[in-house]
Amino acid sequence: MRTIMRTGLVAAFLMLSLGAAHAEERTVKDILTHADRARGNLAGIIWDIRITTNEEGKDETRGMTVTVKGNNTLARYTSPPTLNDRMVLMVDRNMWFIRSGLKKPVSISPRQKLMGDAANGDIASTNYANDYTGTLSGEEPVKGEACHVLDLKAATKNVTYDRIRYWVSKERLVGVKAEFYTISGKLFKAAEFKYDNRVRTPDGEEIPFVSELVIHDAIQKDKVTTLTYAGIRVQTVPDSTFNLNVLVR
Repeated sequence: MRTIMRTGLVAAFLMLSLGAAHAEERTVKDILTHADRARGNLAGIIWDIRITTNEEGKDETRGMTVTVKGNNTLARYTSPPTLNDRMVLMVDRNMWFIRSGLKKPVSISPRQKLMGDAANGDIASTNYANDYTGTLSGEEPVKGEACHVLDLKAATKNVTYDRIRYWVSKERLVGVKAEFYTISGKLFKAAEFKYDNRVRTPDGEEIPFVSELVIHDAIQKDKVTTLTYAGIRVQTVPDSTFNLNVLVR
């Protein structure tokens, strides 16, 4: 009889443990999904962005108009004028560079994704909920704000960063800080987010939206890139916007 009771208790404990694990997974997924919306993961959204890179005390600034729908992103350079015939397209984590005069788009390799605007685009990408599996590793304040600390592991092979450590505000449910690690476990970039913009979703809900993303290079420690977001508009974006064949015509 004792053996039967003991077996039953063990089974009950295992079921409770599994249930708790699933509950935690759902909670982390929900946190990521909510945080993703505030960085652009909506049915369709367009914004203007200014990218300023400071390296060795010198600033370089570029402008883009970015169109996002789900896993698809199209960034068109708007300044300086010498770059305004160039685009970067990302479809399901595959990335291409497009420029007038090129007969074919140039595929951006995983190594190239770690450099320049491709790396900035990957850090600014908005689909952490699908691209990564997450666990809640604790709580920690960031600039006095209580945050969940999430440990994210790549769910697919074609993401640039193997691991992300992500701080999400407990109250606002927006990501406020992130660290990006390579496959070797080396810290590569760190980022901080601000949310001074607001947008209205298609169902009428007003939500905070990213206004600034500051990226610190962990390798080139004097290099800091600031992405400033403006002119955000939520609207229907046709799938043809991200058609590679149409863009290279």
